[in-house]
Amino acid sequence: MVKETQLRITLKEEEQPDILVFKSALKLDIDKSDITGVKILRKSIDARKPKIFFNYKVAVYIKEPVPKNSEYTFNYKDVSKAKPIHIIGFGPAGMYAALRCIELGFKPIVLERGKNVQDRRRDLKAINQDHFVNEDSNYCFGEGGAGTYSDGKLYTRSLKRGDVRRIFENLVFHGATNQILVDAHPHIGTNKLPKVVQNIRETILNYGGEIHFETRVVDFTIKNNKIQAIQLQNGNEMMANRVILATGHSARDIYYLLHKKEIALKAKSFAMGVRVEHPQHIIDRIQYHCSGERHELLPAASYGLVQQVNERGVYSFCMCPGGFIVPAATANGEVVVNGMSPSKRNNLYANSGIVVEINAEQDLRKYEQFGVLKGLEYQKNLEKLAFTAGGRSQVAPAQRLTDFVEGRLSITLNDTSYQPGLNSAPLHSLLPKLIGSRLRKGFEAFGPKMKGYYTEEANIVGVESRTSSPVNIPRKDNLEHIEIEGLFPCGEGGGYAGGIVSAAMDGERCAEAAVVGL
Repeated sequence: MVKETQLRITLKEEEQPDILVFKSALKLDIDKSDITGVKILRKSIDARKPKIFFNYKVAVYIKEPVPKNSEYTFNYKDVSKAKPIHIIGFGPAGMYAALRCIELGFKPIVLERGKNVQDRRRDLKAINQDHFVNEDSNYCFGEGGAGTYSDGKLYTRSLKRGDVRRIFENLVFHGATNQILVDAHPHIGTNKLPKVVQNIRETILNYGGEIHFETRVVDFTIKNNKIQAIQLQNGNEMMANRVILATGHSARDIYYLLHKKEIALKAKSFAMGVRVEHPQHIIDRIQYHCSGERHELLPAASYGLVQQVNERGVYSFCMCPGGFIVPAATANGEVVVNGMSPSKRNNLYANSGIVVEINAEQDLRKYEQFGVLKGLEYQKNLEKLAFTAGGRSQVAPAQRLTDFVEGRLSITLNDTSYQPGLNSAPLHSLLPKLIGSRLRKGFEAFGPKMKGYYTEEANIVGVESRTSSPVNIPRKDNLEHIEIEGLFPCGEGGGYAGGIVSAAMDGERCAEAAVVGL
């Protein structure tokens, strides 16, 4: 017999061995010796009050063994001689599209502009140390996409788009820890993601798929509104009749290409702002109500904040406890910041994007000359401004949080995790009013919500601009582009996802759609 139940465990109880068996027996009113095992289904922390609890959802096995194998299986088969599906981009959407193609009996041919995960490291080092951006290999482009060198956050609200559990189980199948199946807000960690990504690559290759790194797509051959071939930067051409376009939210050249070819695009609302960085102990103290170091069983504390300011949301985005800020530019002449964390989240700092909603229809009237690319041009201008304000390198403009809100230049800045370094700049006056004034009021409102959050010990760092794509590539109900037969816009680059899990689910859906009729 198996019974599911909910348990609340105090910090002191959490230290005790076999506490889940003991509490399960008590809750179900059964003899402890009858329990053959307790499987954790979900775990979360309730730190709303000074007395902290771990909330567990468990399956209690009574007089029967706990199954060792997952109920999910992945039926990969040899597709080396199967019909091809071309996939442009090898981030979460492209990877999961390729894996799903193999399950469905089709050969994925992946074209990725960047390098494999190992070679990519040298280009990341060049950004951090030499301030040089390789426009095809950086924190956004390369094997695994922007997700590889990130916190690996797997939390998603896109529960209706597909089987979230299946996405998690496939990550575990490829080397991620089982803990992601349990945690309410799961993450893998930037130190562990590269190996998982490499394992996915090896699965695709072992079953007959192809992956072409350092292969940038520069054009499409289209006849009678139907995809015919893909043109590559090296001058080669690939014949193709089904193409999954999974290039990510930063592949601006793809948007320009589609626009030039008069292929339908839409301007999309998005969000931009800054990164705020606190010493982690401040966030721990606020969230865990502690005066000293947090309890060893508690992870680095995170937070989520939102405030409506002048009819626009101001909210935290991609919060990274125990993490660091990284340079996420995809071209020289721009500064973009993002955040990530190792699996243990044991760095000294907590950082989060704090961003402002930008309504593409109402807020960008000065950019109407750019048509559907107006959001992209607005985004680019802010990144160029950050580049100039930082000193024309990957050094980022920054300000103490209190100085930003109170409108004064910071004489000194706090220490930071951002490796290229910071330059004091008057972000309160440099940021456009649309963003800057709302951020200032948002930070003011966050202070009372998290007492201690509004402090001169925090820096804000600019700019956080790649939260999502400012362009949507429209598609029909069958996920095919509304005009071009055989073209399937996918994931964050198409405007259909907002993170690793939702992109992966969309990749699977696009694979299922692309094989229909082949």
